[in-house]
Amino acid sequence: MKEWEVQEEVAARQGITIRRRPPTGPALHYVGPFEFRLNNEGNTPRNILEEIIWHKDVEVSQWKAKKPLVVLKKALGSAPPARDFIGALRAAQQRTGLPGLIAEVKKASPSRGVLREDFNPVEIAKAYEKGGAACLSVLTDEKYFQGSFENLEAIRKAGVKCPLLCKEFIVEAWQLFYARTKGADAVLLIAGVLSDLDIKYMTKICKMLGLTALVEVHNEREMDRVLGIEGIELVGINNRDLETFTVDISNTRKLLDARRTEIIREKGIIVVGESGLFTPADIAYAQEAGVKAVLVGESLIKQPDPAKGITNLFGKDISV
Repeated sequence: MKEWEVQEEVAARQGITIRRRPPTGPALHYVGPFEFRLNNEGNTPRNILEEIIWHKDVEVSQWKAKKPLVVLKKALGSAPPARDFIGALRAAQQRTGLPGLIAEVKKASPSRGVLREDFNPVEIAKAYEKGGAACLSVLTDEKYFQGSFENLEAIRKAGVKCPLLCKEFIVEAWQLFYARTKGADAVLLIAGVLSDLDIKYMTKICKMLGLTALVEVHNEREMDRVLGIEGIELVGINNRDLETFTVDISNTRKLLDARRTEIIREKGIIVVGESGLFTPADIAYAQEAGVKAVLVGESLIKQPDPAKGITNLFGKDISV
């Protein structure tokens, strides 16, 4: 059995349904948006997240060939220093009494299409900072979200002081090094894609690089897996089902029952509410459920003035 097949078997035992690559070998044909073997259903992605992950696996292999890890390690010396992502969230919450805001710089999504035609990532980032965002999330996936690492780098170089989360689909540790060289202060790790061993390994590398790991879950099994891993500091509860892309904000409350809330309190974990947050009532609901921070994209990026959008979202000016 090949190494990746062993990894897939371990992942399946942990309830991970997203396959990291086509199970019966490389693609032979190009049809529509993805390459796959026409004569084998196993080589057809079962949902949008699996399609993204399969594409990312190929993409990262190509990137690594151009920039081997040894090159990235040298580049770390000239990377801007990592900033305190969790500290910024805590400070914002203490200052406002509301969840710290991670505002997302996102042009498009697979489920919603283009969210903002006049997309200037630096100007949007500055508006978010002006509006009171504690941190920013920057989409770097190009194929499905029309993002880029150039956007991340440009925002960092523009003097934006908010710590930056690299919103990428991480499948290999190489990507952590690459994100850090581009100015990221934090990265996203998706429990629905990564095994426990992957998460343990990658969080250790993140600590070594000075990166904060936001570990994202979207169901009870993933939540319990992540709470059982030592060293986790930041957990995101995604109200969007990663396979169907449907949204239900009650997912946050369901995952934060009394037992899990006690574990979170004992471990000092900050919980981030993600997806489906559009109104002050939504923010209040998430806060009452136990979140200390929220990650918001669509409801802000569509606003003509994103800074005013933040005020409308929270029902008050959180910039002062």
